Amino acid sequence: MTVRAILFDIDGTLVDSNEQHVAAWSFAFREAGHPQEVDDIRLQIGKGGDLLVPTLAPDLSEDARKAISEAHGEYFKTIYLESVQAFPDAADLVRRVKADGRRVVLASSAKRSELEHYVALLGIADVVDASTSIDDVEASKPAPDIFEMALKKASVDAAEAIVVGDTIYDVEAAARSGIAAIGLTSGPFDGGQLRDAGAIAIFTDAAALLAEIDRSPLSLSD
Repeated sequence: MTVRAILFDIDGTLVDSNEQHVAAWSFAFREAGHPQEVDDIRLQIGKGGDLLVPTLAPDLSEDARKAISEAHGEYFKTIYLESVQAFPDAADLVRRVKADGRRVVLASSAKRSELEHYVALLGIADVVDASTSIDDVEASKPAPDIFEMALKKASVDAAEAIVVGDTIYDVEAAARSGIAAIGLTSGPFDGGQLRDAGAIAIFTDAAALLAEIDRSPLSLSD
């Protein structure tokens, strides 16, 4: 079936924000009296707070989990967000997808306000056809909710889409939605981990995918 839409994760895929999220989560857990190892946090990046917090602190009450998640969001927004930079050629990759006649869909576990900030940072508002954030769904990745909502907003079937993401949670969520996924090693996971999760192709980052786009699953000849 013809590929009609590309679903892009944002954090760690189009913008270099993962370490800022790690720092914000570390701060939030520490301030709440439940410090976590940085490496443990890093391997959970890609999930929303609804899944990240109970994974790292399963014995906390629901109220305590919610407080930590809200603190992370506030710390990230006020301390770290402005330091986030777009990955080289990320905007050009998105524009190439649009120029090739595909729908550009942003599918992120970020909050809507963060997603809008990233769209402005990348300068891609004019080529985005649809977007989905954690505010639109019940559960974050690796649950399929975000990608299923993205498909609905883009009016395409799963077989007509490809996901581009940097975490195993992107790849797992794509698989649960019936969508093929390309993995980028610009996040916390290596190519082997992404492929084991189900990625059909691996690239170093957005720039590498753009450079090899005609020899990738995004090729118009595929």
